[in-house]
Amino acid sequence: MFPWISFLSYTIIVAYTPGPNNIMSMNNAKNVGFKKGILFNLGIFTGFSVVMILCLIFSTVLYTVIPKIQLPMKILGATYMVYLIIKTIVPAKDHEIKTNNGTFIIGALLQLINPKIIIYGITAMSSYILPYYKEIPILIAFAFLLSFVGFTGSICWALFGSLFSIVFNRHGKILNIVMAILLLYCAVSLFL
Repeated sequence: MFPWISFLSYTIIVAYTPGPNNIMSMNNAKNVGFKKGILFNLGIFTGFSVVMILCLIFSTVLYTVIPKIQLPMKILGATYMVYLIIKTIVPAKDHEIKTNNGTFIIGALLQLINPKIIIYGITAMSSYILPYYKEIPILIAFAFLLSFVGFTGSICWALFGSLFSIVFNRHGKILNIVMAILLLYCAVSLFL
């Protein structure tokens, strides 16, 4: 049975925690406004979708060529989640990136060099999706689901702009502990 709770916990936590997409979306909206920043976010969604399809192809090829790779990929995915737990509990001092480059193309191209979503895609595909599904339409649907969840995270950060920063600054320790516990659950559930 597909582990929906663990899968959705993982995708939502990764999509809504600080990363290049969310920080640039927030700062872009602060600089040009939410409406003018929509093109940047649509670029993020487009680039995100391309990267998720590439992660799907990469993970599928690994599973096909090396069938015994499932356990190492789960270990890699769990290790990445432990890394995220550490980064969540010990946040960086300054998450703000100054930018005025909020175009569709910049948003799309950012995804090709965004290590957070590349690892996110490979981990989700290899640890959660490929062990349960092999049908191409279902795999593509999952790739777009991952993209859509990521897109909602960047839109949320853009919409709330500096307000989101205030919430994290005010209640950051509690939010970080909750997210770390949920990530630990996700990492452990990969092996259950």
